Amino acid sequence: MLAVAGLLAVQSPQAAASDRALPAHALVGYLHTSFANGSGYTRLADTPDSWDIIDLAFGEPTSATSGDIRFGLCPKTECPNVETKDEFKAAVKAKQAQGKKVLISIGGQNGQVQLTTTQARDTFVASVSAIIDEYGLDGLDIDFEGHSLSLNAGDSDFKNPKTPVIVNLISAVKSLKAKYGPGFTLTMAPETFFVQLGYQFYGPGQWGGDPRAGSYLPVIHALRDDLTLLHVQDYNSGPIMGLDNQYHQMGGADFHIAMTDMLLTGFPVKGNTANAFPPLPPEKIAIGMPASPQAGNGHVPPGEVNKALDCLTKNTNCGSYKPHGKWPALRGLMTWSVNWDRFNNWEFSKNFDAYFG
Repeated sequence: MLAVAGLLAVQSPQAAASDRALPAHALVGYLHTSFANGSGYTRLADTPDSWDIIDLAFGEPTSATSGDIRFGLCPKTECPNVETKDEFKAAVKAKQAQGKKVLISIGGQNGQVQLTTTQARDTFVASVSAIIDEYGLDGLDIDFEGHSLSLNAGDSDFKNPKTPVIVNLISAVKSLKAKYGPGFTLTMAPETFFVQLGYQFYGPGQWGGDPRAGSYLPVIHALRDDLTLLHVQDYNSGPIMGLDNQYHQMGGADFHIAMTDMLLTGFPVKGNTANAFPPLPPEKIAIGMPASPQAGNGHVPPGEVNKALDCLTKNTNCGSYKPHGKWPALRGLMTWSVNWDRFNNWEFSKNFDAYFG
């Protein structure tokens, strides 16, 4: 058992408000809204009821450091069946009337966002607010990838970050949360490199490692009370060391079990037991998976999805990795993407519905 396994994940009353409207087990999906990406365009109104949170992909900045986020529907040349803006707004309202959450997702593979200055931070808040207000959205998903987040040399404590891009992002999101109140839905979709890799490496370190290693940890930690859901992308990942000090690779249930156990158990950052990242409550965790083999590396068939869920929620069907607890309240699954799930005859969402009944 790890030294940090006994840490308690505490959820404040105001934090609970943002996830109150979610079902006990929720399905999160990204909807290709500004592009088609080979999977075909799916109108928001045609997204099945299985999806509890729909992340509109993507809002992107005018430049990497501007903080000025823009969002628009897919051009008709790429998506001949795209709805009009008014139809889209009506679809948002209809989804919300069914109890669904519709969020703007910022970033993605192509949208590098580096809030290097307070001006960029303030522009980010204003421009994201404008998108939320125009479309009547429920909140924000932070899908910062690539070189959006990294840690400066000497910034070694995730509890007290000093790097401007980190500090300004935390401040910007807190401003948005304060503006919209406790009902504001906040989700994050970091890659394993930015979260679980922090067990081994954090920032550049004394030997000049990759400054992006573990760089989401200070953001998650500072916003844990405001966070509705963390759904790490357990795909397009290299091997990552789990709490058993073994490397785990994509392609089976064990990877999802090991990666999720780290979030639910907590872990020493850079191996330092005096500096442990505390666990998150299971209600704030969904497991990120690709919806089809075409959607990303690391796709697993429904049988492996169910094994991972069985192991984490019931402690049955576990493989070689044994988790440090049992979490029946694990919130659910996230997938890239609604479009790729449709392309794959809705295999992912149908399996989710069958599993949680």
